[in-house]
Order: sequence, then C-alpha cells, then structure tokens
Amino acid sequence: MQKKYIISASAVVVLAVVAAFSFKACAGANTVAARVNGEVITVDEIKKAYEANPQIMEQVPFEEFYTKAVDVFVNGKLLYQAATQAKVEDTESYKDQLKSASEDIARKVYLEQIVEGKVNDATIKDFYENQYLKNFESKKEVKAKHILVDDEATAKEVIQKLDKGGDFDKLAKEYSKDQADLGYFTEDIMVPEFSKAAFAMEKGTYSKEPVKTQFGWHVILVEDARNAEPLPQKDIEPQIRNLLTQQAIAETFDGLSGNAQIEKFDMRGKKMPNKPAEEK
Repeated sequence: MQKKYIISASAVVVLAVVAAFSFKACAGANTVAARVNGEVITVDEIKKAYEANPQIMEQVPFEEFYTKAVDVFVNGKLLYQAATQAKVEDTESYKDQLKSASEDIARKVYLEQIVEGKVNDATIKDFYENQYLKNFESKKEVKAKHILVDDEATAKEVIQKLDKGGDFDKLAKEYSKDQADLGYFTEDIMVPEFSKAAFAMEKGTYSKEPVKTQFGWHVILVEDARNAEPLPQKDIEPQIRNLLTQQAIAETFDGLSGNAQIEKFDMRGKKMPNKPAEEK
C-alpha cells in the first residue's frame, strides 16, 4: 500500500491547541514560516509541535509535515487573534480555564522534575543489579507448539498422522484453531493440565495422547527445554523505568500528604475522619 500523509481531524485539533499556546512563548529570531496580520509564525514553532507528536514523526519527515502544518498554524493564529479582539481573555470563563490549565501545568512540571531526579541511568542500573538480578529465580521453561482441536477424536487423528511421519507445522495449519508456536514459557504460565503434560515430556517429542483443557484438545510438541536466564538490562529497561516512575510519584504524594494538614468534609459539610496511613 502506498503511504500517504493525511492530518486527521484530531491531529489538527492537537496542533491548533499546541499552536495557540506556543505563539507567545516560542516566537523569536527564527526563519519565518508565515505572517498573519503582521504577526510571525516561525519554523521553530512548527518543528516543536512536530516533535511533540511521536506518532506523526514516525509516519512522515518534517519537510512533508511542514507544508500541511503551516495552514494549521495560520488558522490557529487567526483564531487566537479573533479571540483577543473579542476580549475573551477578560471573561470569567477564560480566567477559570486558565487557572485550571496553569495548575495542571504546574503539577505536571513538578512531577516531571521529581521523576527526572529519581529515575535516571544510575537508578535504573542500581535497580537492575540489586533488585532484578539478586532476586531473579531461575525456572525451567519449555519451547512448545500445539495443535488445538474441538474433540478427542480429531486430536487422536492428528497423533496418528504424526506417528506416520506427518509434519507438525503442516498439520497445525490444517487442523489447529489456534496459532501453533507458543514460544518459551514457564510452568505457571499455562493452564495446569497443559503445563503438567508439556513439562513431563522430553525435548523433541510430541504427546502420544490428547491433552484436554478448558480450551479443547491439544497435541503438544516440545521443541526445547532450558533454565530461564535473566534478561539483559536493555530488554527490561522500559519496565524498570516505569516502575521507578510510579514509585517516585507515590513517594511524592506520601511525603506531601504526610507533612500537610488536611481536612475533608462530606457533601453536607460534616468533617470526614482521616484514614490512618496504613489504610491510604
């Protein structure tokens, strides 16, 4: 399929919002992208909006994006100018929304600063070495394929064909209602009946009797067996980063609430009891 670039309605809205909030902040000595009633839109503004949208960056280069985005920014500038002329900034609605937006931005920036201070290459490496590696428990895992059918008779028919030299992959394509290759897995991953059968088999063998589970009847082929090894840091870094980020945020809230005087009231104005720390 030929790849075409289309700015969706939602992308236009996102860009328009980004544009509206960036006109005042980003204008400066830069290549001019457009002038709207004398006000300048710079290439740098458009590039910042592009870089703030990773999904769009994956689809098209900036040069292709730019030609579409100029019109979006021009429309955003026109809308902002009209809003200013209509004195929207003097309305209570604007002031209320601006206050809410300002608080949201302040919270976001504060948490970002906290996370940046606590989640970095050093803390990720420390967690990997002192938590993940030290607590890693090696377990046996097998690499298997299966052919899943609806009844025992069909499963036995598959086994008979395997006994006669039939190719497992070809039979899987013909009979199985599930994908054949299950990859490596530990015993606790699969349903008990399946795991019990698979982990009792020798490498390179297939089940001589159908294995019944809640999903149907299985014919299993065990291709390999090994002891699980810890993953390299680069493979689990995203999970570690996410875990440390959640911990940093939780610690921040715990610290803030622990040092604050907080009173809560129900809808009738009656004071609500504060929960003990262990119940929060």
